[in-house]
Amino acid sequence: MLSHSLDHGVLVITVHQDPGVGGRAALLTKISGLVQAYRPAPVVVLLDEPAARDAVVSVVLRVHRLCSRLGTLMSVATHSAPTRRALEADADTVGTRLVVHARADTAVAAAFAAAA
Repeated sequence: MLSHSLDHGVLVITVHQDPGVGGRAALLTKISGLVQAYRPAPVVVLLDEPAARDAVVSVVLRVHRLCSRLGTLMSVATHSAPTRRALEADADTVGTRLVVHARADTAVAAAFAAAA
């Protein structure tokens, strides 16, 4: 369902597939655990094409709220323009701004630069 790595001090979490409505809680728990384990590292969530669905968008927005509370920088990368628009439209405006990118390399480079 997901994988993670550390790239130049940035926690990169890749969601490979849509867990569906029934798998949202498990996905949220896994991502939240990674965010807390690697904090204060900035976080980039990469959404593979099969994962760019409503259930995953909901999880990403909840993780963004967690990151805002923790003071952790977070961004998202997805090729899906509708998913990028949904994330930007529904992101919490209190706390740290959610930055949404079309390319993974741009997201990681921006997170690295912002953390430096």
